[in-house]
Amino acid sequence: MSNLNHTPLHALHIRLGAKMVPFAGYDMPVQYPMGVKKEHEHTRQQCGLFDVSHMGQILVTGTDAASALESLIPADLVGLKQGEQRYGLFTSNDGGIIDDLMVVNAGDHFYLVVNAACKDQDLAHLRTNLGTTHKIEVLDRGLLALQGPMARDVMQRLCPKACELTFMQHGRFTMAGQEVWISRSGYTGEDGFEISVARDSCEALAEQLLAEPEVEAVGLGARDSLRLEAGLCLYGHDMDLDTTPVEAGLIWAIAKPRRHGGERSAGFLGADLILHQVDARDHQRKRVGLVAEGRAPVREGTVLLDKAGSEIGKVTSGGFGPSVGKPVALGYIKREWEAPETVVYALVRGKQLPMVVTSTPFIKPGYYRG
Repeated sequence: MSNLNHTPLHALHIRLGAKMVPFAGYDMPVQYPMGVKKEHEHTRQQCGLFDVSHMGQILVTGTDAASALESLIPADLVGLKQGEQRYGLFTSNDGGIIDDLMVVNAGDHFYLVVNAACKDQDLAHLRTNLGTTHKIEVLDRGLLALQGPMARDVMQRLCPKACELTFMQHGRFTMAGQEVWISRSGYTGEDGFEISVARDSCEALAEQLLAEPEVEAVGLGARDSLRLEAGLCLYGHDMDLDTTPVEAGLIWAIAKPRRHGGERSAGFLGADLILHQVDARDHQRKRVGLVAEGRAPVREGTVLLDKAGSEIGKVTSGGFGPSVGKPVALGYIKREWEAPETVVYALVRGKQLPMVVTSTPFIKPGYYRG
């Protein structure tokens, strides 16, 4: 464990009694004394605070940075207004997904938040493709996620101006005497805020947030069950280099101006295959949601079968959904079985457990859109 990195909140996690585990090269809290289920339920009902400082924070600066980034990401970044944030994908030459990320137009630069496990390769990818024309800067900042239906109530007391943001908007504010960068977003399916703060101010800000009556510290365990119920992909599990955005059900992340017939069609890595799949829809597998009819959780790696016992897919994320009250999963399945209400079978300890294909998310999102 001695070779693991620490976030700015490591000492706070220890004081709070967190159970720590290795994750993406960091020593991270998987749960606190409250336990995963109660942390999950508290976030859905009130407000949870997550340490996501292990994520990569990167600035891209230079002439026409939006167009430069569009060569790597099939989103509409040229049309992204200052103060807006967009979900994006780094795609490979072969049409696979290198990583998923958030992209903010911050005016004179773009601010990217990438996955912890991918940040070194993402940085190398950016420097290889844009480094001769644009400045690529890695930030050493803390990152907190305040998530839940009462997140707005908390922010109204501590940073009321941030409450003017709507879903996927970003701004720079003063909070507890510190300059902070706040986006109205998160990965739980709830309303919430992601707060980037100077590393040496992160612990004090986290303690101030935790002092609010609605807020409890939440670890990686509940973060995973929350994002699963929200139908949100986890990189390295529900998508990877061998998965195209179309197979992953992420066609919406390929902006219309970047598709065939759009004013900035193609121009990104892997565009030939990806846009062919967008148009022809001839890909052989598709990511779907699955709900179990029984109570036994269906975990990642579980094989999916048809009624005759033939393999038709595999689960990529799965567990019990505390808010749904049933086991839920994401997985890839042959296209013939992708229709909602189709019954397939998960092979769990030699038994074939029925699961129903369903659309996602599994819960009604609480994003604040104004």
